[in-house]
Amino acid sequence: MRHLMSPLDFTTQELDRLFDLAGDIERNKAKYAHACDGKILATCFYEPSTRTRLSFESAMTRLGGDVIGFSDAGSSSASKGESVSDTIRVISCYADICAMRHPKEGAPMVAMEHSLIPVINAGDGGHQHPTQTLTDLLTIRSLKGTLGGFTIGLCGDLKFGRTVHSLIHALVRYEDIRFVFISPEELKVPDYITEMLKDKDIPYEEVTSLEDVMPCLDLLYMTRVQKERFFNEEDYIRLKDFYILDMAKMELAKPDMLVLHPLPRVNEISVEVDKDPRAAYFKQVQYGVYVRMALILTLLELA
Repeated sequence: MRHLMSPLDFTTQELDRLFDLAGDIERNKAKYAHACDGKILATCFYEPSTRTRLSFESAMTRLGGDVIGFSDAGSSSASKGESVSDTIRVISCYADICAMRHPKEGAPMVAMEHSLIPVINAGDGGHQHPTQTLTDLLTIRSLKGTLGGFTIGLCGDLKFGRTVHSLIHALVRYEDIRFVFISPEELKVPDYITEMLKDKDIPYEEVTSLEDVMPCLDLLYMTRVQKERFFNEEDYIRLKDFYILDMAKMELAKPDMLVLHPLPRVNEISVEVDKDPRAAYFKQVQYGVYVRMALILTLLELA
């Protein structure tokens, strides 16, 4: 029985097979419409989510399976003090696979250690968000044709952004990747990540100005400043509009640069950018369904 706690739980060869399966699902949806008949997915979400939870539910439904679960801790027995380990023991009696989001780092790992069914980490605090990373990698591979040989800029909240941390760890396994970290001083990427890049001799630079680096980027990964990760309201208000991607900045970019965003967007990307063919963040959402369908099939050993 396999679980998914981190993007690194799969080798690059296994990811290639997963992405090939996702591509086949995209091209042959009817072929997989009953692949999970009789199977149940439990979505255990201890904090709010729109895209990730509904993407998992859409994926399982499109595979012919059923979904049970809860969308916030207040509607679960966690509000009565039940532990994650006890919850997953109970869920294991009801479902065949579980997707769990939790505000505490490591909570899905605790669930995995006590589970009788495969557990998927759907985001734990500011730590990891592996299925978003799989979505990002599939989007890049599908639209760029490769997962190597590019310069990627990551912009915004690089301190608390679990999607950023997961993506960096996943991309370092591919050849000829260069990182550009774009953030205010208060939201810089954590030291453990830059130390890891130094150890692996992977080139990176840290800058404050988005405009200065736009011409050199092949991919721009925008993120929102996350209000829920701040302890100080004043700091959030001061930093939330630090970067806003608009058409004036897009004019500085390469004609084939892609703009990605894990969503939700607040105002860090102007809506005028949505019409630009380089804006790929809504395509990302669709790829997210395909990759989660492929992941469910893989962990249930149905493909």
